[in-house]
Amino acid sequence: MDIFYTATAVATGEGRNGHVQSPDGFIDTDVRVPRELGGAGGATNPEQLFAAGYAACFHSALQLVAGKAKLDVTDSEVVADVSIGANGVGGFGLAVQLEIALPALDRVEAEKLVEQAHEVCPYSNATRGNVEVTLTVA
Repeated sequence: MDIFYTATAVATGEGRNGHVQSPDGFIDTDVRVPRELGGAGGATNPEQLFAAGYAACFHSALQLVAGKAKLDVTDSEVVADVSIGANGVGGFGLAVQLEIALPALDRVEAEKLVEQAHEVCPYSNATRGNVEVTLTVA
């Protein structure tokens, strides 16, 4: 792989009840186990951070493929839901639901664009075969 950029983050404390930060200071926040998983909540968590990254990355992939096809993605939006659960073999796994709104496109164009973005997006490529990802055009 030809590397273009490397991001770094450091986790300290007690893992899911700790702190994460990037050396440049743009990320500097506590993380907590959510109440839904029996934790105290009150701070972000790894699943929220993953959801934010995937939504932003997929939105960029949409804009890239739309630009090449000269399609209008005005007012587009990507919502990422990241779920965590037991994987059935003693560990944990993730599932992702991406809901994509492309109001300037008809449904056929939107679905085609979403599939193309899913082939380009680095998060989609990293999760393919490892994480269940469901794509829905709103």
